[in-house]
Amino acid sequence: MTNEDLMTDEANEAKEMARIVIAHHFGSRPSRIKYKTSGLSNFVYSVKHSEGNFIVRISFEPARINNFIKEQWAQTKARQAGVPTSEILEVGNEVIGHPFMISRTVVGKEATYNPARLNILREMGRLAALINSIPTNDFGSTFDWSSNQLSRNETFADYLQKELQVESKLQILEKRRVLSAKQIKRLQAIFADAIKLNPKSSLNHGDIRLKNVIVDEQGEIKAILDWEHCTSNLAPQWELSLALHDLWIDEKQDFLEGYGISEKKVMEIAPLMKAFNIVNYAPKIERIAEAKDVARLEKYRTRLSG
Repeated sequence: MTNEDLMTDEANEAKEMARIVIAHHFGSRPSRIKYKTSGLSNFVYSVKHSEGNFIVRISFEPARINNFIKEQWAQTKARQAGVPTSEILEVGNEVIGHPFMISRTVVGKEATYNPARLNILREMGRLAALINSIPTNDFGSTFDWSSNQLSRNETFADYLQKELQVESKLQILEKRRVLSAKQIKRLQAIFADAIKLNPKSSLNHGDIRLKNVIVDEQGEIKAILDWEHCTSNLAPQWELSLALHDLWIDEKQDFLEGYGISEKKVMEIAPLMKAFNIVNYAPKIERIAEAKDVARLEKYRTRLSG
């Protein structure tokens, strides 16, 4: 049996599970269910039912239930703050023995190629500020949504060491000659200065980019999707380090104007934003180096050394 055959069998099995959870939630089976896509851990289906149109996500990984619960918590809080998100109707694992999520379908298209791109980015900035205004406790991926206390990072220093693993990532960047010893020391100093401020945490979406935004034909944002990477973190430094890094200069400016942050504040937090961005490249750098892809490694050395 090939990997493709195995994937088809799993997709068909998950499809039947999607029928079961819809029938469980609404009391009747769907009139149509269509396979959309599968990722590393989810099978996704679009569902038509007499109650409306829905998305069902199924995972065969038991731990995935925690991600679904986290997404539900974060999106509920964001909606209460005025951020458009998809409406999650149910999360569970008892019905089919595997984690599942049912959400209402958001009507619209991905914002990436919408002609109102700059206006959309400005509104994305405003919504990012709303998300970051939601207070949380502790730092990292395990926070208010979970009752698990052992996996939490009470301080920013704990998070940098235990979850983000800054030192090990800096070692990778130095070992692979992406950064010099002097640059490594500079980044260490930036993180140390941030720790001294004893920062408070707040909700961060962690991936607010055009591909994760659904808009209508006029460019009005209907929902911010993909809360899988949401975290309790330092804001706006963490949020902006991810949201801005693949935008052009004018696009960055529109996003920041929407966020409502002053030029002075941007300059103040820029070093930590860049530090976050650089260390997040370390796992990719390591994979490229292990694959002995010299040409790509040189490109990243040029990109990150400036």
